[in-house]
Amino acid sequence: MKDIIVVTGASSGLGKEFVLQIDKKEKVDEIWVIARRLDKLIELQGLTDAKIVPIALDLSNYDEIKLYENKLSEEKPNVKILVNCAGFGKFDHYENVETNVYLNMIDLNCKSTVLITNLTLPFMTEGAKIVNFASFSSFQPVPYINVYGATKAFTLSYSRALNRELAYRKIKVLAVCPLWVKTEFFDRAIDKDKKPVVISYNALYTPDKIIKKAIKDLYKNKDMSIYGKMAKLQWITTKILPHKLIMKIWLNSQKLDGTKDIRKD
Repeated sequence: MKDIIVVTGASSGLGKEFVLQIDKKEKVDEIWVIARRLDKLIELQGLTDAKIVPIALDLSNYDEIKLYENKLSEEKPNVKILVNCAGFGKFDHYENVETNVYLNMIDLNCKSTVLITNLTLPFMTEGAKIVNFASFSSFQPVPYINVYGATKAFTLSYSRALNRELAYRKIKVLAVCPLWVKTEFFDRAIDKDKKPVVISYNALYTPDKIIKKAIKDLYKNKDMSIYGKMAKLQWITTKILPHKLIMKIWLNSQKLDGTKDIRKD
């Protein structure tokens, strides 16, 4: 039986960085990398000691996820680490975004995380680990990043509770909650044809630092990972201040007033 690591959202950003760093920490036979862009997955070949197995599929489409399910059933690997990193967000007023975008976001950010986890668990044994990427947005409601923040709140709650429920199998679950990170996330979140929604980033980190801290926390058996002094300070603030006030501070910092007109002339 071969040992493997599975990483979704591995074509770029945090997912790709996790593949590169975990390869130096955990010795396995293969790393299965999942994303829509096959060419980007193939680029990972030769960058790791473990064999890269690219699996191109859309995780918001259940019919395509069956390809992963079938591959697990056929090969019956021992999955040492599962990383659910696939996801996307959108910066805009709730009423400016089409409903199908939100539904797709929920499918990818929430449903696929649960489904991939459930499909993989039968192939995980004692000592295995699950890493789910939440967000700093999971700590409080975030106007103009409404549904994305809600999906990440789901991911955080799901992951921390699952960590307790899988303790009897000695399987650990970690939720990673980064603040702003320099990745391709912004390419989809920002509509370049419109005036910007988010105009102030109090901290902007690089993927390597987020992942280094996440892997460190993973092997310390923590259930949540937060990187950066600013992020930790803000996390404490969200625990102390009423969320009504937190939302007001956020809106003021971005010069937003709750209306559909993002930047009034």
